[in-house]
Amino acid sequence: MADMEQYPQEWRQYDPIQPRGTDWRGIFRKLWAPIAAIGAFLAKFGVVLLKFKFLFSMFVSAAFYVWLGGWWFGIGLVVLLFVHEMGHVLEAKRQRLPVSAPVFIPFMGALITLKQMPHNAWNEAKLAIAGPIVGSAGALALYVAGVAFDSRALKALAFLGFFINLFNLLPVVPLDGGRIVAALHPVLWLVGFVALLGLCIWRPNPILIIILLFSASELWRRWKMRRHPEMQDYYRVDPHQRLIIGVLYFGLAALLVLGMAETHVPRDF
Repeated sequence: MADMEQYPQEWRQYDPIQPRGTDWRGIFRKLWAPIAAIGAFLAKFGVVLLKFKFLFSMFVSAAFYVWLGGWWFGIGLVVLLFVHEMGHVLEAKRQRLPVSAPVFIPFMGALITLKQMPHNAWNEAKLAIAGPIVGSAGALALYVAGVAFDSRALKALAFLGFFINLFNLLPVVPLDGGRIVAALHPVLWLVGFVALLGLCIWRPNPILIIILLFSASELWRRWKMRRHPEMQDYYRVDPHQRLIIGVLYFGLAALLVLGMAETHVPRDF
């Protein structure tokens, strides 16, 4: 052991530390000021933080997609997802529903959240189909630009946009198609689930499996509640409303298939 004489005198004048009881009042007084400051900050800048959440998630997703496929793919995909989600946002605001800004999730797309659900399946279907309609319009704009500038990159992004919106029309919840066909007929949920199950078996993919699990859970929940009076009232749709949704849904799906065929580029791009 080292000789204590080698240490400065002031180091040797302190007594050993004695254990003491916890001074909870003192700890609370020390913590109260920063807690109050954080609370005041959140109260004042809460809206800004929500906007920051939107921007942060957008940049993180863009970084992942750029890393995966390069700048054209990464930035273009985020723009396509943003345009799609803004279709939902605009329709939600038209229905006077409180809606959040889009939040991006890498490899899962983007989503919005509602504090209040639509009043019935007709309004839910309009809210759901607004995303694919506006998103398809965005992809069409890219295709027109690709033709005007003879750009294979823009045409490839248009193909990606058509594909994303067509995939979202698959009639399973949580995809848009599952919420759209709620205004048509419940049997379409089962058709969509079987189709998704077959797709998972044919081309296994973690994202498809996650969607399949969510779909199975939601399908089971709605099946159990099918005889509930409120649910029956919610899914009661007038014939003319059903016709409008059917034409929009199947017509848009057909146009998206044509758009994909028109914008397909060789894999060596």
